[in-house]
Amino acid sequence: MMPLHVAQFVHRFPPAIGGAEEYTARLCDYLRASGDRVTVWTTAAVALEDLWRETRVATAEDEPREGLAIRRYPTRSFPLRRYVLKALSLLPLRPWQCLTTPSNPICPAMWRDVSRFLGPVDVVHATAFPYSFPILCGLRLARRCGVPFVLTPFLHLGDPADPRDRTRRQYTRPYLRWLLRQADAVLVQTRAEHDTVVSLGVPADRVVRHGLGVEPADCTGGDRGAVRRAWGVAPDDVVIGHLANNSEEKGTCDLLRAAELAWAAGQRFRLVLAGPDMPNFRAFWAAYGPKGRVIRLGPLGEGQKRDFFAGLDVFALPSRTDSFGLVLLEAWANGIPNVVYRAGGPGELVRDGADGLHARCGDVAGLARQLNRLAADPGLRRRLGDNGLSRIDREFRWPDKLERVRAVLLAARDRGHGRTVPGLTDRAG
Repeated sequence: MMPLHVAQFVHRFPPAIGGAEEYTARLCDYLRASGDRVTVWTTAAVALEDLWRETRVATAEDEPREGLAIRRYPTRSFPLRRYVLKALSLLPLRPWQCLTTPSNPICPAMWRDVSRFLGPVDVVHATAFPYSFPILCGLRLARRCGVPFVLTPFLHLGDPADPRDRTRRQYTRPYLRWLLRQADAVLVQTRAEHDTVVSLGVPADRVVRHGLGVEPADCTGGDRGAVRRAWGVAPDDVVIGHLANNSEEKGTCDLLRAAELAWAAGQRFRLVLAGPDMPNFRAFWAAYGPKGRVIRLGPLGEGQKRDFFAGLDVFALPSRTDSFGLVLLEAWANGIPNVVYRAGGPGELVRDGADGLHARCGDVAGLARQLNRLAADPGLRRRLGDNGLSRIDREFRWPDKLERVRAVLLAARDRGHGRTVPGLTDRAG
């Protein structure tokens, strides 16, 4: 079988840290190990905020990473950026809106270079919403070269009980719906994401659900005793952990609110937060009262992640903005139960009462009750954690997941790009 030549578009790439970034890096490494050739098109952003401010790179030429070709592009900023882009995005041209929405990294050099790239390229794969600028660059390259365009959007669907959920509206805006309909195949992670993509006008036979995986060796085997001593935590203290971009959207602030309620009711546990801090979290933290019960670690390296999970008894991710939740699999790989909001991917992934506990999205008091239950009941923690661990080898092996993605890319290449699609200057429909 002829190897694939894949052009991979993504808003950030390692050393940037994030779920979509980790998935993309693993996929690229898997394709390379399978004999395929991959060119990654990405920004120079490392921190999330870099997507919206001026960044520099020495060159946009191929940067080697274990056999991958990586093209990093500077992001551009300018005075009143958000307001200027918001005004420009009002023009009702879907491709134009993909380039001008304020959430975007703006990379003019990437847009220029896709019109000059000589390949070879057999298929373009792009991810993730809502960062539509690099995705549209990928679509432009696919159309210019006459090759299939495959999209992994990682839709964040928010609270299913709220018909006006802000997160879901942000991830299903008309220009993003338009992008979905341009794809020759759409890869999704959950049943809810599959159903949403079909409801937005993508034929069901173009939508493939595959899910994500975990490599236990990357997140297990830490030194529980050493890390808890470093945290100043006694051996019999209950520790609840949270690893995310600390923010309102990821549920960090709700978790702190819930912990405060639990502590006021007499419950004793420690809370450990890991990951970079977003601006809305920093503002919240400045006014937060019981800081002394919270341990903040900042971003974690791989070895630090192993120790982080080794030191926990419970993992909490009350997020409104996760399409799946790779960290939930990492917690299960360590035999740790998860507490989540009944929202997005985590609400489908975690089975309430079987391998974790749910709280209604936004219900801080309900979240506090679930934290109380787990903090007070070691038998419940053990049962839920063991059930989660038992799922890892059955359901969440990376090689199985990545081979399914590669099969979709191969099928797209072999089938070719035969659909008649609107041009890149179509008006909103």
